[in-house]
Amino acid sequence: MLDDLDDIHPLFHGAPSTTEFKKLRKRIVRQVREAVDQYGMVDRTKTSGKPDKWLVCLSGGKDSYTMLAVLYELKWRGLLPVDLLACNLDQGQPNFPATVLPEFLEKMQVPNRIEYEDTFSIVMDKVPQGRTYCSLCSRLRRGNLYRIAREEGCSAVVLGHHRDDILETFFMNLFHGGRLATMPPKLINEEGDLFVYRPLAHVAEADCEKFATQMNYPIIPCDLCGSQDGLQRQQVKAILDGWEANSPGRRQVMFRALMNARPSHLLDEKLFDFMGLTRPNAAETDN
Repeated sequence: MLDDLDDIHPLFHGAPSTTEFKKLRKRIVRQVREAVDQYGMVDRTKTSGKPDKWLVCLSGGKDSYTMLAVLYELKWRGLLPVDLLACNLDQGQPNFPATVLPEFLEKMQVPNRIEYEDTFSIVMDKVPQGRTYCSLCSRLRRGNLYRIAREEGCSAVVLGHHRDDILETFFMNLFHGGRLATMPPKLINEEGDLFVYRPLAHVAEADCEKFATQMNYPIIPCDLCGSQDGLQRQQVKAILDGWEANSPGRRQVMFRALMNARPSHLLDEKLFDFMGLTRPNAAETDN
């Protein structure tokens, strides 16, 4: 990867020249490209016509900045034949720095749409005192992003969830939901008209944090969620942190398990026909 100013996207101007950062950048780009290819996020057979358009959702957090930069890196190198439209949904949270993302995106020459929709008031009105805001906040945000994607002619909504988000969601469903499920890297919305992609599916949260910090992107914290103690996700995160501290690499091993499911060794009869299971050599043993 060259770092000549004429050869890279403005999102990478000023990138550290250290060997450590170059390795980090290369690793994240490789992992995103692998996820895009592995889960079929791009139709490689399409050779003519208008390219697909992705709505790249930005919260202003480390993960979404990393995602935006890497997608532009791939597009800049001719490896991602899609149009990208960055989008931030200002949900009306008090003291939200509304000028940060528009100024950043204009400076970086990134096509964007900034949308204001006061879902904060709805969440505060509907969620009882002491309950977590995340579920309703997420649903309202997602509905508005779908609307914006349709208005902009996008085929996909692209989210910045990383490997650790996916793993934490798996354990939240396991501990609290009674099911084996997590955030898939690719799905179709309920209306059936939009894809939802998570190209950071293979990327560790720690790498996103290192990348965004070293690039000095203007991080906007989520004070709405961060103001609540005892969230289920934070509890699960603490458990995973403990396991990782005791056995480095444990997160990656568990993540690989999500890509290596064996329905015949679980208990869901909807995934495996236990009733129809037969002994192919039964005649020999019964005689």
